[in-house]
Amino acid sequence: MKHKIRHHIREKIKAHSELEKTRKSDIIQDKLFSEEEFKNANVVMFYVSLKDEVNTLSMIDEAVKTGKRICVPVILKEEKRLIAGEIKDRKMDLECQHFGIYQPREGHVKEVPLEDIDLVIVPGVAFDKNNVRLGRGHGYYDRFLSGIPISTKTIGLAFDFQVVENLPKDSHDVPVWKTITN
Repeated sequence: MKHKIRHHIREKIKAHSELEKTRKSDIIQDKLFSEEEFKNANVVMFYVSLKDEVNTLSMIDEAVKTGKRICVPVILKEEKRLIAGEIKDRKMDLECQHFGIYQPREGHVKEVPLEDIDLVIVPGVAFDKNNVRLGRGHGYYDRFLSGIPISTKTIGLAFDFQVVENLPKDSHDVPVWKTITN
């Protein structure tokens, strides 16, 4: 079931032009930046977007300019888990690594303790009306989110067509606090 949903959503993403995805990403950025939880957050963890995700690159750059501390996921492949690595400048601090994902350069990872993170911006292939998240199927985010303090807010970013009525939910799936769409 999850596989079929992933395939269906990926087909919808492919059908949208880069211009349309950029326009929708800009709307989502405006909504995120006006959220009280975002305004009040000192440390924000963003995902570094891939081509088929809501674009977070300008969000990261803008958040750095406003003085927020920014961290991004660092994949510890052998351990099958994520940690949060702080960055100061997206273009200088990131390089392409596992799964084609940009993360802090090897040997330059400054881990941010989970209890320091105020807000986590979460990617997903799809989200439902109850904020259940469908990821890429590797479980990295579910494992990460299950370890953050209960007070840390999590916000999923999704294009409108990535939000569905109901998603199948397994016991290890961790919903987000809120989903923002265009």
